[in-house]
Amino acid sequence: MSDRQRPGGGLLVAGTTSDAGKSVVTAGICRWLVRRGVKVAPFKGQNMSLNSFVTREGAEIGRAQAMQAQAARVEPTALMNPVLLKPGGDRSSQVVLMGRPVGELSARGYHGDGTGPGRQETLLGTVVDCLQELRSTYDAVICEGAGSPAEINLRRTDIVNMGVARAARLPVVVVGDIDRGGVFASFFGTTALLSPEDQSLVAGYLVNKFRGDVSLLEPGLEMLRGLTGRATYGVLPFRHGLGIDEEDGLRVSLRGAVRESVVAPPYGEDVLRVAVCAVPLMSNFTDVDALAAEPGVVVRFVDRPDEIADADLVIVPGTRGTVRALAWLRERGLADALARRAADGRPLLGICGGYQLLGEHIEDDVESRAGSVDGLGLLPVRVEFARGKTLARPVGEALGERVEGYEIHHGVASVEGGDPFLVDGAGRRLDGTRAGSVWGTHWHGSLESDGFRRAFLREVAAAAGRRFVPAPDTSFATLREEQLDLLGDLIEEHADTDALLRLIESGAPSGLPFIAPGAP
Repeated sequence: MSDRQRPGGGLLVAGTTSDAGKSVVTAGICRWLVRRGVKVAPFKGQNMSLNSFVTREGAEIGRAQAMQAQAARVEPTALMNPVLLKPGGDRSSQVVLMGRPVGELSARGYHGDGTGPGRQETLLGTVVDCLQELRSTYDAVICEGAGSPAEINLRRTDIVNMGVARAARLPVVVVGDIDRGGVFASFFGTTALLSPEDQSLVAGYLVNKFRGDVSLLEPGLEMLRGLTGRATYGVLPFRHGLGIDEEDGLRVSLRGAVRESVVAPPYGEDVLRVAVCAVPLMSNFTDVDALAAEPGVVVRFVDRPDEIADADLVIVPGTRGTVRALAWLRERGLADALARRAADGRPLLGICGGYQLLGEHIEDDVESRAGSVDGLGLLPVRVEFARGKTLARPVGEALGERVEGYEIHHGVASVEGGDPFLVDGAGRRLDGTRAGSVWGTHWHGSLESDGFRRAFLREVAAAAGRRFVPAPDTSFATLREEQLDLLGDLIEEHADTDALLRLIESGAPSGLPFIAPGAP
């Protein structure tokens, strides 16, 4: 097949578990294909994530799909993630359909109670229609599954794994994270718990995060082929720092986790230490990735007052539960620690929900339904939650530099003082405010604007008394492109790309054997 020949189809990247590597493998395949001249798009029928993004047309989708679209070098759209679930607690989620919120549902209301259809079953047609529209526009569509396709309790209502694969006749490759152990059992068990019809679409497997000598793995891969009749399409080696734009949220139980495992030496004399409060229902924690990419900046997620005592900058990030996060900060003594920072003139930044709870008052009859709640009182802001959601891609200026961002929030802020933070070309306030060393804005992604990030870090360093100097040439967009190219390299160098192309073009091989016992 020539590089320009139309592959004519698609592929579903499933996984043995959540976090098996589906998102990055999908992005890697997209980048590998587009470098071959293939017009390719990503797709995920249903995503559960608090890490989201706003498209140019003002639609909210999973940030992982936006990252995959960047890997494919196309503009992200709502078609690429028609259903987004944003958890608001242990048992309910906001349902975002085609980029717009349509209501809150419990898990039972969404999946159904077994006696009748839930909301999810009614969405399969929408999901398949979106996939079909993409396939009519692009040479190939690389789809990402969710969780595991062998979640037999959810198969009846599945619209993201085998449900969409069978409806669209997509071949399936199952990714397994060998770093967790038990990958052969996971591959075999995943396949054996599918119905004969679903098994007929599972073409084979892809091993992810392998460390060591591949030759030691090969006997097991041959035995797996003998047991299942299915090939392994590649063994991808473990690489640090490739977990970009995760969809399931940071594992905040790993208190003190460093956002990036390798911190480059500082450009100036000092490092700059950033502490991010790991609030409940934390959203868009990727806002701090651009800081972590700066040489000499160490970013940690924390949940104790003593952990922010020596930080040069503290960030209160976005959250899907502003009032809940506010109570959490007070219960843990972090609220008092933040107030002491503000009183001492030490830098503090609130983003979106973090900005809201730093204000004086919150009126919330929408998200938490808590009514009137006092904020931390560190910014002259009052917030009232609206039923409609603000979804926007604003552009402005701050500290003399151009800033781009995106907004995803129900809370509407009324600023009653302080200095403007973000302004338009005429100097009029756009969003957020500053009171002394405390900053706040609704804009996600603002720190990805290189000039503004450097100017902001210079102010932070001066206030913190650090001899930190931002590197003059750090380009976050360039670093992101380099990461996506590394993902493409992993596929090109360690996967059977000829076999993957045949799958994308022709579908799953015929005559794949059934593995007992099948779905119950």
